[in-house]
Parts: sequence; C-alpha cells; structure tokens
Amino acid sequence: MTTAATGPLAGVRVLELGSFIAGPFAGQLLGDYGADVIKVEAPADGDPMRRWGVTRDGDSLWWPTIGRNKRSVALDLRDERARRVAALLAERCDVVLENFRPGTLERWGLGYAELSGANPRLVMVHISGFGQTGPLAGQAGFGSVGEAMGGIRHTTGSPDRPPSRAGDEKGRRREKK
Repeated sequence: MTTAATGPLAGVRVLELGSFIAGPFAGQLLGDYGADVIKVEAPADGDPMRRWGVTRDGDSLWWPTIGRNKRSVALDLRDERARRVAALLAERCDVVLENFRPGTLERWGLGYAELSGANPRLVMVHISGFGQTGPLAGQAGFGSVGEAMGGIRHTTGSPDRPPSRAGDEKGRRREKK
C-alpha cells in the first residue's frame, strides 16, 4: 500500500513498532492524515492482524483497513542486527509509535534515551493497556480486558448466557426485569 502524499501530516515520517490493534490503529490514523508510516513486521508471518478475525480466502478482513497507508519492512526485533536497522530507520523518522509492553524497547536498546541520542527531535509514542508505570503496567491490554474491567461486559449479551463482547453481532442486550 502506498502512503497518502497530502493531508495535514504530509511530510511526517512515522516508524510503527508493535502489532495487533492499538499501535497499528494509531498508525492507520496517522497515515490517513498523510503521514508516511513505515510498519515493522515479523519476517515469518507479519502482523497477527493479517490473519485475525473474519477471513476470506485466508486473508483477514481487518488487515486492509488497519494496514492501509503504510509501507512494511520485515524485521525480527529480537535479533540484534534487525534492531540496528530499526534504530537507523528511527534516525530518519519524526515519530516512533509502539505498543509493546512497557520496558520492551528499552531492553532491546530501542528506548527513547537511545533513539533520541541520534535523533533529538524524535517523538516517542507509547500505547499500552495500563500505562507505562503503576501496578498493572506490565500486563497486556486488549479490548476484551478493558471491557471486563470497565464493566461493559456486565451489560451485554443474553440474560441466560455469559456476557458477550461489546459489538458482538450474536450477543443481545440484556433486558431489564
């Protein structure tokens, strides 16, 4: 997919690290507004969103939406050489967007302290389910977890069944008795 050449963020280059929904959705929005988004994906299978949810002929129906307006590069960030390539890419970007668990990039030598040394104007955006600090910071955050912790699961689904996901087409709103 190609990146939009116009829009309020035209000329802004974003390095998107991470996978699934939160980081890639933010990258999608930045790309929609014209940013040049470079998405880093695992070499073997790419972002899990390529296979997630409803599929047609083995292709996720989500991927064309969340992967739009991006260029992809395959890098295994668990490999030292790949991390050096990611750091070189970050030197040429305005924004690094990531949604790993807090501390992951720092352990890999790709934290703000390291990357901003070579690119002082860099903006680092962290997206996590429970923030970067605090008692739950290390926990994975998914929509289903947020729905459960926020209480919306209690109000969705059929009265005779366990709560369903918000927006589940098979779930029905509980009727008040």
